[in-house]
Amino acid sequence: MFADQETERLLAQIGQMLAADPLYPIENSLLQAEVDPGMISPSIYKDGGDHVMYRWPDLDRWSDVLLELWHAQEGPARWSEIEYFVRDGRFEVAYVYPDDPGRSEDMMERREQALRRYYDDKPVRYPPWDDDAPSYTL
Repeated sequence: MFADQETERLLAQIGQMLAADPLYPIENSLLQAEVDPGMISPSIYKDGGDHVMYRWPDLDRWSDVLLELWHAQEGPARWSEIEYFVRDGRFEVAYVYPDDPGRSEDMMERREQALRRYYDDKPVRYPPWDDDAPSYTL
């Protein structure tokens, strides 16, 4: 399979994964992810009307597809971030490269900027931690 066909297949798979959420429709869904071979950090956001809801990603499933997509790139320049947004039944993809002008060094700041681009000033709601989630005291 050619790289562009593989990329199309993986982007379609991402859309299917976003659509599989039974609690929120796919419309106005955002996947924002940092990707490199040593670290994958996906964040999924769904439009909740007057707010944006963060959805916990299944790291095993998302890591595999995102790393495959990252490896499907041709050439020496590799993107480090992807923004995948579903609007009007179609997906839009923006790749962010490490040397893009104006790119913040802070990952959380870049995530906030992506949220503002797609959802304006809607507040983001994060679900509570599970009772059995690991916690650490520093």
